[in-house]
Amino acid sequence: RHDVITAGLFMKPERCAAVAYSEPILCDAEAFALKKGNPLKLKSYKDIADNPDAKIGAPGGGTEEKLALEAGVPRDRVIVVPDGQSGLKMLQDGRIDAYSLPVLSINDLVAKANDPEIEVVAPVEGAPVYCDGAAFKKGDEALRDAFDVELAKLKESGEFAKIIEPYGFSAAAAMSTTRDKLCAAK
Repeated sequence: RHDVITAGLFMKPERCAAVAYSEPILCDAEAFALKKGNPLKLKSYKDIADNPDAKIGAPGGGTEEKLALEAGVPRDRVIVVPDGQSGLKMLQDGRIDAYSLPVLSINDLVAKANDPEIEVVAPVEGAPVYCDGAAFKKGDEALRDAFDVELAKLKESGEFAKIIEPYGFSAAAAMSTTRDKLCAAK
């Protein structure tokens, strides 16, 4: 009943098996909220793992907690935070050194806090980028390919950035990866 779906479904191998995705359109990555000046110089989850004094706050059971633990941050330095406001407060109070969420979420939280003592590092080095794309029916690859040609023109001209960046999305993130990479089985 539809030629294309643009509902913001992140590309995952199992979804890629069901639809013919375009090249990436809107992407999100991991970010850190930190004290101004980033005193511990934290740019990656590995940086936190390597610094025995660094503590990170992350939503329990979420991607950020998993990425921190996988990078080698000891469980006692990964502080489960119930919500964004609590994470920001813990950072402000010095109970954690970084609070991790996706870029869009961190930027929104920090903007609303309007605290000049908080800064954002985004994207987190070495963390995955998550992207959506337009989803076409399998068998409609010719239509998808035509869409990709026009999308590439938008990206190359700079018009793509002008369209998406006012909403907090990064054109550079969408241009840093490909459908093939995002659809590859991990």
